[in-house]
Amino acid sequence: MRKRALYAAAFVIGLGALTACASGGDQKNTGRKSTTTAPVSASTKPALRPLTAGDAFTKLSAKVSSAKLSSAVTEDNDPNNLLGRPHQYTSKITFTDSRIKADDIAGAEPGSVETGGAIEVFTSAADTQARADYIQKVTKSMPALVEYDYVSGTVLIRVSHYLTPTQAADYKAGAASLG
Repeated sequence: MRKRALYAAAFVIGLGALTACASGGDQKNTGRKSTTTAPVSASTKPALRPLTAGDAFTKLSAKVSSAKLSSAVTEDNDPNNLLGRPHQYTSKITFTDSRIKADDIAGAEPGSVETGGAIEVFTSAADTQARADYIQKVTKSMPALVEYDYVSGTVLIRVSHYLTPTQAADYKAGAASLG
């Protein structure tokens, strides 16, 4: 019985020592500094608002003055029915470009890429590139649908084929400023 009491006392003392070590113990006696830091509260970091197509257009139009906002695409008016769907754009706007001749786009649907272009924003760069690749593949054999596409991170800038390569290069330069 006496052995059992000694074992119990040793167990309690050992458990107490382990608990003291686990809680950091007395730092003055160990000579070591604590490396434990308080967790950073989520409220101490400002919440990053995801880039939208409207944000991207604001930056782009500062570089390309001939671009004018046409409309924001919503779930109700998205001609592609892709807005918000998995791996598709999370926001989209369309724009016109005053350098395109009115005769060239007579009869074009308002908000179509032909009239100037569109900006689509995705959640990942891979989804953005996949969309650009898809558009290029589909339009490759259809000259009436060919367009200039510029990818900058999660932003895809689609530009009308009615612009000359030199004019479209303004959008390429503007795309570089988005990254």
